[in-house]
Amino acid sequence: MTDVKKRFQQIHHEISTSVSAAQREPQTVQLLAVSKTWPADALREVAALGQRQFGENYLQEALDKIEALADLNLEWHFIGPIQSNKTRDIAGHFDWVQSLDREKIARRLHEHRPDSLAPLNVCIQINIDEEDSKSGTSADNLLTLADYIASLDKLCLRGLMVIPAPKQSVEEEKASFSRAYELFQQLRQKYPQVDTLSMGMSSDMSTAIACGSTMVRIGTALFGQRDKR
Repeated sequence: MTDVKKRFQQIHHEISTSVSAAQREPQTVQLLAVSKTWPADALREVAALGQRQFGENYLQEALDKIEALADLNLEWHFIGPIQSNKTRDIAGHFDWVQSLDREKIARRLHEHRPDSLAPLNVCIQINIDEEDSKSGTSADNLLTLADYIASLDKLCLRGLMVIPAPKQSVEEEKASFSRAYELFQQLRQKYPQVDTLSMGMSSDMSTAIACGSTMVRIGTALFGQRDKR
């Protein structure tokens, strides 16, 4: 058994254990494999284990991998900060954008989404801990941005994505994740198609699942230590 297969199985075991501990239904939490800086061959190995959803932060690197792995019919999520000049390529090549945080980018993604493709699935990134250095809209602006996205027929609002600030304790992690879950519930009440709360990474996914996450973004625990960027 390869190291990647062992890690893949361990992650799924941890997800299953966390879901059970939270008294949630099986299969209510999806794994997003965060594959930035890893070559296409590494993704192909993980895909052979049954993984279909991959998250990328760097556009040009991602485009190269999307082309190299086109035969696998993978689902590609853009999860990094979005610059205006990158929206055409993102809209044309990705299935999901999880890091949408302002109206200008929503409009440009809508304008550039090809008519031949299904609407682009999007999550609003919330700056849940109000960090000056982090992307994401404020909680106060959430519904305003959601209403704007809902008016664009080439975008499909699916939920929220959060990257909390590093915490010193599980209690602090729970506080941020619980705030995110409350916002997610507010969004679901207004937009019934909303079904995705993307939160939790390698170091905190069990806490995130306990607090209602439906998708955990795992890189290091799956692929190993990344190359430095």
